Amino acid sequence: MTQAANTAQQPISGDAKEARRVLAGTLVGTSIEWYDFFIYAQAAGVVLAPLFLAPVAKDNPGLAQVLSFATIGISFLFRPLGAIVAGHLGDRLGRKKVLVFTLILMGLSTSLIGVLPTYDTVGVVAPVLLILLRVLQGFSAGGEWGGAALMAVEHAPRNRRGYFGAYPQIGVPVGMILATFTLWVLTTVMGPAFSQWGWRIPFLFSIVLILVGYLIRRAVEESPVFLQLLERRKESSAPLGQLFRYNVKQVVLTAVIFIANNAAGYLLIAYFSTYAVKALKMDQATVLLATTLASFGWLVFTLWGGALSDRIGRVRTFQLGYAFLALWAVPMWFLIDTRNILWYFVALFVMTLGLGLSYGPQSALYAEMFPAKVRYSGVSIGYAMGAILGGAFAPTIAEMLMNEFKASWTIGIYIAIAAVVSLIGVSLVKETKGIDLHVAEAHAEYVREHSADTHH
Repeated sequence: MTQAANTAQQPISGDAKEARRVLAGTLVGTSIEWYDFFIYAQAAGVVLAPLFLAPVAKDNPGLAQVLSFATIGISFLFRPLGAIVAGHLGDRLGRKKVLVFTLILMGLSTSLIGVLPTYDTVGVVAPVLLILLRVLQGFSAGGEWGGAALMAVEHAPRNRRGYFGAYPQIGVPVGMILATFTLWVLTTVMGPAFSQWGWRIPFLFSIVLILVGYLIRRAVEESPVFLQLLERRKESSAPLGQLFRYNVKQVVLTAVIFIANNAAGYLLIAYFSTYAVKALKMDQATVLLATTLASFGWLVFTLWGGALSDRIGRVRTFQLGYAFLALWAVPMWFLIDTRNILWYFVALFVMTLGLGLSYGPQSALYAEMFPAKVRYSGVSIGYAMGAILGGAFAPTIAEMLMNEFKASWTIGIYIAIAAVVSLIGVSLVKETKGIDLHVAEAHAEYVREHSADTHH
């Protein structure tokens, strides 16, 4: 076996045990962070409107639900700030330190939501405090994904980056499963008491999860690519300056590529169950259980999507996912509207095939699009911008479409359009599978030096 073949089969760090720790650390950490984020998204659809927007909920329940969903989107507006700060620090100080910080910040803000007073107790102060904590959640989420994705990809063998990079990705469906399952158990066991005070329990439970995630992440070594970059780093301009000078096109493309996946994903996370319960009058506990089970499809197909991209390429895998999502976006609503729980499950489960194929390869594709020196900043900011354009207000838009047209399939058209936009975006990217992450850095240095010589 040649030396090149050996290099392809071993993690960059040369330590298979450490690679497994990295996969566990990125999976557990992202699962916990997204549990925190999703438990709010689920609660926003189920109980938060009458508790924190009481006057509006009393006079106009539909508007209150729209505003409740809008509080989900508010946090997305602060993701770019979190991405900029965490990305800059991650490129300067390392992936590991920033990952631990974002995990703790997300956990604290989530836990504090569990002890907030409601509108009936402190009036308008209640929604103000809720929004402030949502801002902190958005800030921490903006820095979380990029670090976890890079830790996984930069520890991976070259020919398995898609598979390794899928591990932080499946933290999203795992977090979704944890959040939905927790709500299902509590609503089933507690009944009406859940809406009165039981909704606080899943937020407070975050304290335990954060402790577990912190201990696991603390044991993970720093990314080998970052350490090697650190060893040879010379005096240079700030990574952010380099990013916005040389890599704006890549940032824009990463944002566009993420729009449809994030929009459809947040409908699965925050809208479908609310629509089924409130508009179709289906049993809440049964709907939550079906949503939880359907989310396992998202997990499996995401892992498969990452592995598939190692064989057929990142771009081709994305294209398959978005083409399928565009085709399924409208028909699935006719299954949901049957009010049959089995067809509801089928509609969501089939949609997760498109979600998984367009999410599994994301970590590897994004990491391979940027040079190491600005990689954390680039992938984090692009991801955060895509989340604003995609999922931030997807549940709000869906609710507004329903209020306006009284037809659920119009939401499907919205998702299909988003899928076509993201499909075009990913089709503009030259295939990155197998690129040497260090060669990418060397090439970026050459471009900068050549550009400087030309200007002089």
